[in-house]
This record gives sequence, structure tokens and C-alpha cells, in this order.
Amino acid sequence: MASPLKSNPDWWRGAVIYQVYPRSFQDTRGEGIGDLKGVMLRLPYIASLGVDAIWLSPFFTSPMADMGYDVSDYCDVDPMFGTLADFDAMLKRAHELGLKVIIDQVISHTSDQHPWFKESRSDRTNPKSDWYVWADPKPDGTAPNNWLSIFGGPAWEWDGVRKQYYMHNFLGSQPDLNFHNPDVQEALLETVRFWLKRGVDGCRLDTVNFYFHDKELRDNPPLVYDEDAIGLDAPDVNPYGMQNHLYDKTQPENIGFLQRFRALLDEFGDRASVGEVGDGARSLKTVAAYTGGGDKLHMCYTFDLLGPDFTATHIRRCVHAFQDAVTDGWVCWAFSNHDVTRHASRFVQTEQERERVAKLAISVLAALRGSICLYQGEELALPEAELELADLRDPYGIRFWPAFKGRDGCRTPMVWEKETPHAGFSTAKPWLPVPTAHRALAVDQQETVTDSVLAHYRQTLAFRKKHSSLLDGGMTFLETNQDILAFTREKDGETLLFVFNLRRGPQAVQLPRGVKVGEAVPMPGFAPKVVDGDILLEALDVFCGRISL
Repeated sequence: MASPLKSNPDWWRGAVIYQVYPRSFQDTRGEGIGDLKGVMLRLPYIASLGVDAIWLSPFFTSPMADMGYDVSDYCDVDPMFGTLADFDAMLKRAHELGLKVIIDQVISHTSDQHPWFKESRSDRTNPKSDWYVWADPKPDGTAPNNWLSIFGGPAWEWDGVRKQYYMHNFLGSQPDLNFHNPDVQEALLETVRFWLKRGVDGCRLDTVNFYFHDKELRDNPPLVYDEDAIGLDAPDVNPYGMQNHLYDKTQPENIGFLQRFRALLDEFGDRASVGEVGDGARSLKTVAAYTGGGDKLHMCYTFDLLGPDFTATHIRRCVHAFQDAVTDGWVCWAFSNHDVTRHASRFVQTEQERERVAKLAISVLAALRGSICLYQGEELALPEAELELADLRDPYGIRFWPAFKGRDGCRTPMVWEKETPHAGFSTAKPWLPVPTAHRALAVDQQETVTDSVLAHYRQTLAFRKKHSSLLDGGMTFLETNQDILAFTREKDGETLLFVFNLRRGPQAVQLPRGVKVGEAVPMPGFAPKVVDGDILLEALDVFCGRISL
């Protein structure tokens, strides 16, 4: 199955990316942990969905304090996942199937076990002494400023050898690199070059707006709360959200580094980058800065659609805000990933509607202007797993339990076969339990059912590829008489109208004067009626048709 975008240097524009969390995808060694050979084994399944690329969460050498987001060697595979040869074989097989491969680049920080940090902390005069963010204590011994860690507590850890604090935006074992040092930038770019030479097609940049800090280490002011200022960067149980993060991230110097990063990618041809931006109410402005001009990131995603709201008002506001802020950049939309509660749980009001919500959600994503990212298992409508404290491996969840249960609920193993041990993920006890409720949704249970959620994903992604307007065409919202998500997508002389009813009751929709529905172009799984020019939508329904304006 070859991707129609494969030979296109702009393949990433409008692409569908499937995120693989290797630790939970497929175990081939009977150790209870997924591996790269497991990813390769399941690549035909991924290709069958009709996606264009996979994004692999970190597989690099790591002590796994944060499940691989604490890297101790950027240029090797952790033995837990296999070898470099396994990676090369997986990459080759992906390309044979027409799939691009995007790898995670976690370069804002390293593990404290990285050789760079071990040298840096050894004394204040060694060649790497300034490779991390070190600062003296205040006269009373307290931390240099009020910056907070996303994972709880101060963003500073005392080191008795140097008798200084080092900065960490996440765990204390994840010290932040000092991007103000040009040697650090150069070293990181060389690690990226290593993977580009091996043939990877792009990079997902973790916490891309966290690279630089304020040199003066100024205190962050408190956040002034209002509806527009509250972001989704951290749960409300975390005091991190009480600060306006003016100085610990999103510094202007980041633009220059992203230009250097893009120049590196451009050396290798049609490689692409997608950045993760967590910047509260400023996120879309940051996306505009990081993707505009054609000389920085190709695209970014934010947390705007990764919250609990699945309403026409919310989605319209997010897309409008992006359109207003970003004139020549590009966005990647998603409803789920490895950091948030699965949307098959976030968006549902009753268990009975979960399948319908899952189908409507991918239909919405497929119609939006931008690239889209899917997270493994969402094509099965997997709900969030309910785990006990004893099951948790996520330090974030353990820290804030029980008010916040962390991210393990969306990271449980993929379910392949209902009746096999551990649902076909492994022959050994998995690192996280396989929920009983997930077994009935396994791939083998949906594979041959024509109206399953899995079938709906395949049909919807095929529908998206069939219409060029959905890849990179224009998008215009329409005002209607109801709380409805209504917009057009236009390209090559075709104008498609989409009308989504995200409410739990039927709605009759009147289009604006002068807009006439022509031929219906039904999205897979939905068949609303048009009577006397009105579109009659059932609960959680969608209409698509060609129109004349």
C-alpha cells in the first residue's frame, strides 16, 4: 500500500500521522514490554488504516524514570526496545509499505544519567560546566526563583557537588539543557543528523517551547484567571497552572534555534517536523511564530483540542483562533495522545454513545484544515483504563494521586486478540495491565464487522484522501440557526459543506441565504436528510454535500 503523498515534498501538509507508543504496542520477546520488532510486525495493520506516517514515542537509551522521555544516549536504542539493527529493519519495512517514520526528539532536557550531565555536575570548571542551567542559591539557601516543575514542586534541584541548583521543568532526574550555550545546540543538532542519515522522515519535537529560559532568571508573575487565560498545560490540581510562564519557557531566542533545526532538515530533502506547544492561552500565537515564514517548524500541535470539550462552540473557537493567529503556518490537530485521557472517555456522557462519539470525532478531525494525528487504539474506541495506585508507573500520576491519576490510563497495551493471553500484546505479564473492558474491542473483534469503529476509521481516512480539499484546501465557517459546527472546504473548483451536530439531540439546520445544497457526498457512517433546504440531523450526526454559494 503506497501513500499518495510519498513523492510529494509537502507530504506532511494534510497528512494523517499514527502515534505508536512502542512500550505498549507489541511485545515479541515475552518480556511484557513492547519493542521495535513488535512495531515492525504490526506495520501492515497501521498501513491498512490509510495513514501516511507513524510517530514513534521515544525508544532511546534511558533509565526510564519518565518512560523514555529522560534520554541518556540520543544515538542508540534502549535494549528494552531492541537494537539499532531492529530500528533499521523497521524503518525499511515502513518505507516498503508507503509509511513515513517520525521519531520523537526530547532535547529540552536529558536524563541525569546522560554523560553530558555527569560531566557538567562534576565541578564548575569542566568543559560542559555550562551545558545545563545552573544557578546559585539565594542568600537564605532557597531556590534561585519561583519557577515550578510541571511534575510538581520547584523547578530547581540542589546539587551538593557543585553547591548550586540545576533547573528541571519535569522530574528532578531530567535536568534542562542550557540552549544559550551554542555548543549545546550544535551537539543536539548532530544527534538529530544521526537519525536523518539513517533515513527517518521527520521529527516530533517534545516541549518545543521549553528550550530557552530567561537569562536573568526573573520570577514568573501569578496568572490572572479568566476564561481565555486558562490553558491545558497542567491539570487544575497542579500549582504550575497558577503562574504566568513568561520567563521559564517560550523565549525569543528559540526562533533562531528552530531556524537552525529547519536548515538541518532541509539538507535531507523532504523531511518534516512537528512541534508540541504547551503555552497556555498563548499557544496558538506561539504556533504562528514557530511555523510561519517557511524557515522554522513545518507544523505544531497544541493542547486546545485535548481537553474535555467536544462542542461546536469550542472547536469553532479553537480553529478560529488558529486562523486569526497563523497566516502562513500549519497546524496538526488531535483529540488524543500519550499524555491525556482518551477522548472515547473524555467526550462521552453515557457508555451507550461511546461508539457513536468515536465515529463522529474522527469525522470531525478528517474534515478540519490541517494535518491530523491519531493515537494507537483510538481507532478501536478504547476508553481510558481505570487503574489502581499500585498499577501506576507514571511519576506524574503517582505524585498527584488521587486528584490526578496520571497518564497510564491511556498507555495500557494495545489489544489485538480478545481471547489470547494479555489480548495478544505479550505472552508475559505486561508492564501495565490489559483492562478487561478493552478485550471486547480488540482488533480481531472489529476487523470483520462492517460498521465497527475500526472500519469507520478506514472508510473516513479513505474519504479524506479522495477529496483534495480536505488535504490542504481552504476552510470557511458558516453561520446557522443552531449551535452547529458548519464550514466549507474548497479546492480545485469543488466546495464541500460539512455540518456537524455535536449535541445529544436532533437539530434542523437552515443554511445562510444564498447557500444551496447540491449533491450529497455522505461521509462514511452517516446519512442525514435534506428536506425543503433544511438539513435534518440526528444526535451526533454529520452532513456533507457539494454546495453552490
